[in-house]
Amino acid sequence: MKRILVTGAAGFIGSTLSHKLLARGDSVVGIDNLNSYYDPTLKEARVARLREHAAHANFTFQKLDICGQAGMEALFKGERFDAVMHLAAQAGVRYSLTNPRAYIDANVTGFTNVLEGARHSKAGHLVFASSSSVYGLNTRLPLNENDNVDHPVSLYAATKKANELMAHSYAHLFGLPCTGLRFFTVYGPWGRPDMALFLFTKAILADEPINVFNHGKMRRDFTYVDDIVEGVMRVIDRPATPDPDWSGAVPTPATSKAQYRVFNIGNNSPVELMSYIHALEDCLGKKAKMNMLPMQPGDVAATNADVARLQEWVDFRPQTKVEDGIRRFVEWYRQYYQV
Repeated sequence: MKRILVTGAAGFIGSTLSHKLLARGDSVVGIDNLNSYYDPTLKEARVARLREHAAHANFTFQKLDICGQAGMEALFKGERFDAVMHLAAQAGVRYSLTNPRAYIDANVTGFTNVLEGARHSKAGHLVFASSSSVYGLNTRLPLNENDNVDHPVSLYAATKKANELMAHSYAHLFGLPCTGLRFFTVYGPWGRPDMALFLFTKAILADEPINVFNHGKMRRDFTYVDDIVEGVMRVIDRPATPDPDWSGAVPTPATSKAQYRVFNIGNNSPVELMSYIHALEDCLGKKAKMNMLPMQPGDVAATNADVARLQEWVDFRPQTKVEDGIRRFVEWYRQYYQV
Protein backbone atom coordinates (compact mmCIF):
# COMPACT_ATOMS: atom_id res chain seq x y z
CA MET A 1 0.00 0.00 0.00
CA LYS A 2 1.31 3.43 -0.97
CA ARG A 3 0.52 6.74 0.72
CA ILE A 4 -0.14 9.22 -2.08
CA LEU A 5 -0.82 12.95 -2.01
CA VAL A 6 -3.22 14.06 -4.76
CA THR A 7 -3.41 17.82 -5.27
CA GLY A 8 -6.57 18.97 -7.02
CA ALA A 9 -8.39 15.96 -5.58
CA ALA A 10 -11.77 17.65 -6.06
CA GLY A 11 -11.07 18.12 -9.75
CA PHE A 12 -12.09 16.01 -12.70
CA ILE A 13 -8.96 13.91 -13.10
CA GLY A 14 -7.95 14.18 -9.45
CA SER A 15 -11.18 12.75 -8.07
CA THR A 16 -11.29 9.96 -10.66
CA LEU A 17 -7.69 9.04 -9.91
CA SER A 18 -8.31 9.08 -6.14
CA HIS A 19 -11.17 6.60 -6.56
CA LYS A 20 -8.95 4.21 -8.51
CA LEU A 21 -6.08 4.50 -6.03
CA LEU A 22 -8.41 3.78 -3.12
CA ALA A 23 -9.93 0.85 -5.00
CA ARG A 24 -6.55 -0.82 -5.33
CA GLY A 25 -5.80 -0.33 -1.63
CA ASP A 26 -3.66 2.81 -1.55
CA SER A 27 -3.99 5.53 1.07
CA VAL A 28 -4.86 8.95 -0.39
CA VAL A 29 -4.46 12.42 1.07
CA GLY A 30 -6.40 14.83 -1.12
CA ILE A 31 -6.16 18.61 -1.14
CA ASP A 32 -8.06 21.22 -3.13
CA ASN A 33 -8.97 24.87 -2.59
CA LEU A 34 -12.50 24.36 -4.03
CA ASN A 35 -12.29 27.69 -5.86
CA SER A 36 -15.03 29.19 -7.99
CA TYR A 37 -13.36 28.94 -11.42
CA TYR A 38 -16.32 26.65 -12.07
CA ASP A 39 -19.25 25.53 -9.91
CA PRO A 40 -17.82 24.58 -6.48
CA THR A 41 -20.83 22.36 -5.78
CA LEU A 42 -19.60 19.95 -8.46
CA LYS A 43 -16.22 19.81 -6.75
CA GLU A 44 -17.88 19.26 -3.37
CA ALA A 45 -19.97 16.44 -4.86
CA ARG A 46 -16.81 14.75 -6.11
CA VAL A 47 -15.27 14.94 -2.64
CA ALA A 48 -18.47 13.61 -1.08
CA ARG A 49 -18.27 10.56 -3.38
CA LEU A 50 -14.70 9.96 -2.31
CA ARG A 51 -15.66 10.09 1.34
CA GLU A 52 -18.45 7.61 0.70
CA HIS A 53 -16.01 5.36 -1.15
CA ALA A 54 -13.50 5.50 1.70
CA ALA A 55 -15.50 4.69 4.82
CA HIS A 56 -12.21 3.74 6.47
CA ALA A 57 -9.10 5.80 7.18
CA ASN A 58 -7.58 5.42 3.72
CA PHE A 59 -8.82 8.79 2.49
CA THR A 60 -8.42 12.19 4.07
CA PHE A 61 -9.29 15.53 2.50
CA GLN A 62 -8.09 19.00 3.37
CA LYS A 63 -9.27 22.27 1.88
CA LEU A 64 -5.93 23.83 1.07
CA ASP A 65 -4.60 26.29 -1.50
CA ILE A 66 -1.27 25.26 -3.02
CA CYS A 67 -0.41 28.97 -3.32
CA GLY A 68 -0.18 29.28 0.47
CA GLN A 69 3.40 28.60 1.53
CA ALA A 70 2.70 28.10 5.23
CA GLY A 71 -0.14 25.65 4.67
CA MET A 72 1.85 23.61 2.18
CA GLU A 73 4.88 23.49 4.47
CA ALA A 74 2.69 22.24 7.31
CA LEU A 75 1.18 19.56 5.07
CA PHE A 76 4.54 18.15 4.05
CA LYS A 77 6.03 18.39 7.54
CA GLY A 78 3.29 16.11 8.82
CA GLU A 79 4.33 13.04 6.86
CA ARG A 80 6.31 11.55 3.98
CA PHE A 81 4.49 10.49 0.83
CA ASP A 82 5.49 7.57 -1.37
CA ALA A 83 4.32 9.68 -4.30
CA VAL A 84 2.83 13.09 -5.02
CA MET A 85 0.39 13.42 -7.92
CA HIS A 86 0.20 17.12 -8.65
CA LEU A 87 -2.96 17.99 -10.58
CA ALA A 88 -3.99 21.26 -8.90
CA ALA A 89 -3.63 24.14 -11.37
CA GLN A 90 -5.40 27.02 -12.99
CA ALA A 91 -6.70 25.31 -16.10
CA GLY A 92 -8.13 26.60 -19.35
CA VAL A 93 -6.56 28.38 -22.32
CA ARG A 94 -9.16 31.09 -22.86
CA TYR A 95 -9.37 32.16 -19.22
CA SER A 96 -5.63 32.90 -19.33
CA LEU A 97 -6.35 35.69 -21.82
CA THR A 98 -8.40 37.60 -19.27
CA ASN A 99 -6.98 36.55 -15.89
CA PRO A 100 -3.27 35.87 -16.39
CA ARG A 101 -2.24 36.40 -12.77
CA ALA A 102 -4.30 33.40 -11.68
CA TYR A 103 -1.96 31.22 -13.78
CA ILE A 104 1.21 32.68 -12.29
CA ASP A 105 -0.18 32.22 -8.77
CA ALA A 106 -1.39 28.63 -9.14
CA ASN A 107 0.86 27.21 -11.83
CA VAL A 108 4.16 28.85 -10.91
CA THR A 109 4.02 29.88 -7.24
CA GLY A 110 1.80 26.92 -6.32
CA PHE A 111 4.03 24.47 -8.16
CA THR A 112 7.07 25.88 -6.37
CA ASN A 113 5.40 25.08 -3.05
CA VAL A 114 4.73 21.51 -4.22
CA LEU A 115 8.33 21.08 -5.38
CA GLU A 116 9.69 22.42 -2.10
CA GLY A 117 7.39 20.19 -0.08
CA ALA A 118 8.27 17.09 -2.08
CA ARG A 119 11.97 17.90 -1.83
CA HIS A 120 12.14 18.53 1.91
CA SER A 121 9.86 15.63 2.82
CA LYS A 122 11.82 13.31 0.51
CA ALA A 123 8.77 12.19 -1.46
CA GLY A 124 9.41 9.03 -3.43
CA HIS A 125 8.14 10.34 -6.78
CA LEU A 126 6.61 13.59 -8.01
CA VAL A 127 4.27 13.18 -10.97
CA PHE A 128 2.83 16.42 -12.33
CA ALA A 129 0.30 17.48 -14.94
CA SER A 130 1.67 19.21 -17.98
CA SER A 131 -0.42 19.74 -21.12
CA SER A 132 -0.54 19.17 -24.86
CA SER A 133 -0.83 22.96 -25.04
CA VAL A 134 2.96 23.23 -24.62
CA TYR A 135 3.37 22.24 -28.28
CA GLY A 136 2.00 25.64 -29.32
CA LEU A 137 2.85 26.56 -32.91
CA ASN A 138 4.33 23.12 -33.63
CA THR A 139 2.24 21.62 -36.44
CA ARG A 140 4.20 18.40 -37.10
CA LEU A 141 1.97 15.48 -36.19
CA PRO A 142 1.93 13.28 -34.24
CA LEU A 143 3.35 15.44 -31.46
CA ASN A 144 6.45 13.89 -29.93
CA GLU A 145 8.06 14.61 -26.56
CA ASN A 146 11.35 15.48 -28.26
CA ASP A 147 9.70 18.17 -30.41
CA ASN A 148 10.53 21.80 -29.75
CA VAL A 149 8.08 23.46 -27.35
CA ASP A 150 9.50 26.98 -27.31
CA HIS A 151 6.53 28.67 -29.02
CA PRO A 152 3.47 28.56 -26.72
CA VAL A 153 0.35 30.39 -27.90
CA SER A 154 -1.16 31.00 -24.46
CA LEU A 155 0.10 31.92 -21.01
CA TYR A 156 -1.47 28.70 -19.73
CA ALA A 157 0.82 26.72 -22.05
CA ALA A 158 3.82 28.83 -21.01
CA THR A 159 3.22 28.04 -17.34
CA LYS A 160 2.98 24.33 -18.10
CA LYS A 161 6.29 24.41 -19.92
CA ALA A 162 7.69 26.33 -16.94
CA ASN A 163 6.54 23.46 -14.72
CA GLU A 164 8.56 21.00 -16.78
CA LEU A 165 11.68 23.15 -16.50
CA MET A 166 11.22 23.73 -12.78
CA ALA A 167 10.77 20.00 -12.15
CA HIS A 168 13.93 19.20 -14.09
CA SER A 169 15.93 21.61 -11.97
CA TYR A 170 14.73 19.90 -8.77
CA ALA A 171 15.45 16.46 -10.20
CA HIS A 172 18.96 17.61 -11.09
CA LEU A 173 19.76 19.55 -7.92
CA PHE A 174 18.07 17.47 -5.25
CA GLY A 175 17.62 14.00 -6.73
CA LEU A 176 13.81 14.29 -6.64
CA PRO A 177 12.34 11.83 -9.20
CA CYS A 178 9.99 13.90 -11.39
CA THR A 179 7.69 12.79 -14.20
CA GLY A 180 5.63 15.21 -16.28
CA LEU A 181 2.53 14.08 -18.16
CA ARG A 182 1.27 16.06 -21.13
CA PHE A 183 -2.48 15.43 -21.07
CA PHE A 184 -4.41 15.47 -24.34
CA THR A 185 -8.08 16.63 -24.16
CA VAL A 186 -9.42 14.50 -21.33
CA TYR A 187 -13.20 13.92 -21.21
CA GLY A 188 -15.71 11.74 -19.40
CA PRO A 189 -18.13 11.58 -16.43
CA TRP A 190 -17.65 14.20 -13.70
CA GLY A 191 -15.83 16.39 -16.25
CA ARG A 192 -15.08 20.10 -16.14
CA PRO A 193 -17.97 22.43 -17.10
CA ASP A 194 -15.64 24.70 -19.10
CA MET A 195 -14.68 21.95 -21.55
CA ALA A 196 -16.29 21.37 -24.93
CA LEU A 197 -18.24 18.17 -24.23
CA PHE A 198 -19.84 19.66 -21.12
CA LEU A 199 -20.65 22.97 -22.84
CA PHE A 200 -22.05 21.24 -25.92
CA THR A 201 -24.25 18.87 -23.92
CA LYS A 202 -25.67 21.64 -21.75
CA ALA A 203 -26.44 23.85 -24.75
CA ILE A 204 -27.98 21.15 -26.94
CA LEU A 205 -30.32 19.97 -24.18
CA ALA A 206 -31.37 23.59 -23.58
CA ASP A 207 -32.02 24.19 -27.32
CA GLU A 208 -29.22 26.75 -27.37
CA PRO A 209 -26.55 27.01 -30.08
CA ILE A 210 -23.04 25.72 -29.54
CA ASN A 211 -19.95 27.67 -30.54
CA VAL A 212 -17.89 25.74 -33.09
CA PHE A 213 -14.51 27.37 -33.58
CA ASN A 214 -12.40 27.40 -36.74
CA HIS A 215 -15.67 26.57 -38.51
CA GLY A 216 -15.38 23.00 -37.24
CA LYS A 217 -12.04 22.37 -38.95
CA MET A 218 -10.33 21.06 -35.85
CA ARG A 219 -9.01 17.69 -34.70
CA ARG A 220 -8.42 16.62 -31.14
CA ASP A 221 -6.84 13.59 -29.50
CA PHE A 222 -9.82 13.10 -27.16
CA THR A 223 -8.81 10.77 -24.32
CA TYR A 224 -11.27 9.10 -21.95
CA VAL A 225 -10.63 9.79 -18.29
CA ASP A 226 -10.43 6.14 -17.19
CA ASP A 227 -7.72 5.51 -19.79
CA ILE A 228 -5.83 8.56 -18.57
CA VAL A 229 -6.07 7.45 -14.95
CA GLU A 230 -4.84 3.95 -15.74
CA GLY A 231 -1.77 5.46 -17.38
CA VAL A 232 -1.23 7.87 -14.47
CA MET A 233 -1.33 5.06 -11.92
CA ARG A 234 1.25 3.08 -13.85
CA VAL A 235 3.51 6.13 -14.03
CA ILE A 236 3.15 6.75 -10.28
CA ASP A 237 4.37 3.22 -9.68
CA ARG A 238 7.50 3.70 -11.81
CA PRO A 239 9.60 6.67 -10.61
CA ALA A 240 11.64 8.52 -13.18
CA THR A 241 15.21 7.33 -13.68
CA PRO A 242 18.20 8.82 -15.50
CA ASP A 243 18.43 8.00 -19.20
CA PRO A 244 21.75 6.22 -19.76
CA ASP A 245 21.71 7.28 -23.42
CA TRP A 246 21.17 10.98 -22.71
CA SER A 247 23.94 13.25 -23.91
CA GLY A 248 24.62 16.88 -23.10
CA ALA A 249 26.22 17.20 -26.54
CA VAL A 250 22.88 16.36 -28.17
CA PRO A 251 20.32 17.07 -25.42
CA THR A 252 16.78 15.79 -25.84
CA PRO A 253 13.95 17.26 -23.72
CA ALA A 254 11.99 14.10 -22.90
CA THR A 255 14.64 12.54 -20.65
CA SER A 256 17.79 13.59 -18.79
CA LYS A 257 20.83 12.43 -16.90
CA ALA A 258 18.72 13.40 -13.87
CA GLN A 259 15.74 11.40 -12.56
CA TYR A 260 13.36 13.14 -14.94
CA ARG A 261 10.94 12.08 -17.68
CA VAL A 262 8.20 13.75 -19.75
CA PHE A 263 5.51 11.74 -21.51
CA ASN A 264 2.55 12.41 -23.77
CA ILE A 265 -0.59 10.76 -22.44
CA GLY A 266 -3.35 10.68 -25.01
CA ASN A 267 -5.44 8.46 -27.22
CA ASN A 268 -3.16 8.56 -30.30
CA SER A 269 -6.32 8.60 -32.43
CA PRO A 270 -7.43 12.16 -33.26
CA VAL A 271 -11.08 12.82 -34.07
CA GLU A 272 -12.57 15.54 -36.25
CA LEU A 273 -14.50 18.03 -34.13
CA MET A 274 -17.60 17.66 -36.30
CA SER A 275 -17.49 13.87 -35.87
CA TYR A 276 -17.28 14.40 -32.12
CA ILE A 277 -20.34 16.66 -32.23
CA HIS A 278 -22.29 14.17 -34.37
CA ALA A 279 -21.49 11.37 -31.90
CA LEU A 280 -22.83 13.57 -29.10
CA GLU A 281 -25.99 14.33 -31.11
CA ASP A 282 -26.56 10.58 -31.51
CA CYS A 283 -26.23 10.00 -27.74
CA LEU A 284 -28.55 12.89 -26.92
CA GLY A 285 -31.03 12.06 -29.68
CA LYS A 286 -31.03 15.72 -30.61
CA LYS A 287 -29.39 17.88 -33.26
CA ALA A 288 -27.12 20.76 -32.34
CA LYS A 289 -27.64 24.34 -33.45
CA MET A 290 -24.19 25.67 -34.36
CA ASN A 291 -22.53 29.06 -34.37
CA MET A 292 -19.63 28.59 -36.80
CA LEU A 293 -16.85 30.89 -35.59
CA PRO A 294 -13.20 31.65 -36.46
CA MET A 295 -10.27 30.23 -34.49
CA GLN A 296 -10.00 31.51 -30.94
CA PRO A 297 -6.80 33.20 -29.76
CA GLY A 298 -4.58 30.73 -27.93
CA ASP A 299 -6.11 27.69 -29.64
CA VAL A 300 -4.54 25.21 -32.06
CA ALA A 301 -6.09 23.45 -35.04
CA ALA A 302 -5.02 19.88 -34.28
CA THR A 303 -3.50 17.63 -31.64
CA ASN A 304 -2.30 14.06 -31.95
CA ALA A 305 -0.23 12.40 -29.24
CA ASP A 306 2.69 10.13 -30.07
CA VAL A 307 2.46 7.82 -27.04
CA ALA A 308 5.15 5.32 -28.02
CA ARG A 309 7.42 6.36 -25.15
CA LEU A 310 4.68 5.90 -22.56
CA GLN A 311 3.72 2.55 -24.07
CA GLU A 312 7.31 1.41 -23.75
CA TRP A 313 7.66 2.79 -20.20
CA VAL A 314 4.45 1.46 -18.60
CA ASP A 315 2.58 -0.42 -21.36
CA PHE A 316 -0.01 2.37 -21.65
CA ARG A 317 -2.71 1.51 -24.21
CA PRO A 318 -5.98 3.49 -24.31
CA GLN A 319 -9.03 1.24 -24.63
CA THR A 320 -12.08 3.50 -24.93
CA LYS A 321 -13.68 4.47 -28.23
CA VAL A 322 -14.90 8.06 -28.43
CA GLU A 323 -18.50 6.96 -29.04
CA ASP A 324 -18.46 4.86 -25.86
CA GLY A 325 -16.84 7.60 -23.81
CA ILE A 326 -19.36 10.21 -24.94
CA ARG A 327 -22.24 7.84 -24.16
CA ARG A 328 -20.96 7.31 -20.62
CA PHE A 329 -20.59 11.05 -20.14
CA VAL A 330 -24.15 11.70 -21.34
CA GLU A 331 -25.50 9.00 -19.01
CA TRP A 332 -23.69 10.62 -16.09
CA TYR A 333 -24.79 14.15 -17.10
CA ARG A 334 -28.47 13.21 -17.34
CA GLN A 335 -28.37 11.46 -13.98
CA TYR A 336 -26.41 14.16 -12.16
CA TYR A 337 -28.46 17.10 -13.50
CA GLN A 338 -31.73 15.16 -13.73
CA VAL A 339 -32.35 16.10 -17.38
